[in-house]
Amino acid sequence: MEFRELETFLVLAEELHFGRTAERLHVSPPRVTQNLQSLERRIGGRLFDRTSRRVALTPLGKQFWQDVKDAYRQLDRAVEQASATARGIEGVLRVGFLGSGANEWTAKLVTEFRTQHPGCELRMTEVHCADPLGPLRIGDVDALITRLPVAEPDLTVGPVLLSEPRMLAMPVDHPFAGRSSVSVEDLARVEVIDVVGPAPGYWWEFHVPTTTPGGQPINRRQAVRTFQELLTAIANGQGVSPVVESVSRYYARPDIALVPLRGMPDSEVALVWRTAGETARVRAFAEAAERVVISRDDEKALCLA
Repeated sequence: MEFRELETFLVLAEELHFGRTAERLHVSPPRVTQNLQSLERRIGGRLFDRTSRRVALTPLGKQFWQDVKDAYRQLDRAVEQASATARGIEGVLRVGFLGSGANEWTAKLVTEFRTQHPGCELRMTEVHCADPLGPLRIGDVDALITRLPVAEPDLTVGPVLLSEPRMLAMPVDHPFAGRSSVSVEDLARVEVIDVVGPAPGYWWEFHVPTTTPGGQPINRRQAVRTFQELLTAIANGQGVSPVVESVSRYYARPDIALVPLRGMPDSEVALVWRTAGETARVRAFAEAAERVVISRDDEKALCLA
């Protein structure tokens, strides 16, 4: 069975239109018909019902599509990987990053990737907390350095680059500002700035919970959409917000105090990509991330020795 025949079948199963299929494959419509007919002869049955107005999968076609789509994707990736290995990783890799997720370890990752693959152009793009997965989903970026948790069936979570404790950000004149730390239960006694956007509900709940572990509701107000809006609202006395420890290094402001927040799990930063959109470039970037993680862990071990 020829690779091109399978490719023609799978694209036609998506498009259900011979003209659009031909355009995607950069061939003529008669060539699409020839490839399909050749495949149907091999199988011994019709894969599509087609008229001048309509193209639809037959029951046999639907079953064949279910059976071969994943295998074809794996084969396609294998061919791409072999080709990339033969010529080296080239082209453009677009990587999104979420706020302080672009930390010192991200810089080491970028350096590691560029050293290993100088022929590949790396473009870094910031994404916003209101929709951290959106640019990845619509294809604006090929991979994403973002805060966990990410539990999406179509996304792959790769190496964890960083884990850091939580802090509570507040105006400098807030009653909590003089404390050595505050408890997550204290959030029930103050107003917390709300953040809105299409991020998954479980993601928001992890970063800005609606209740304390003890079950007390956390009051929300002044919804914002970006991290800079959040900092501005805090500085203006409109509420407080859980953040991460690295905010004290990358977003320090004289009008905002940061106090360690007890009772909330550490926040992890990981590399994430679309499972179906995994390419040789994405895999090479993930491999570079794994090497950086090993280097990080080795550094920590030396410090503790």
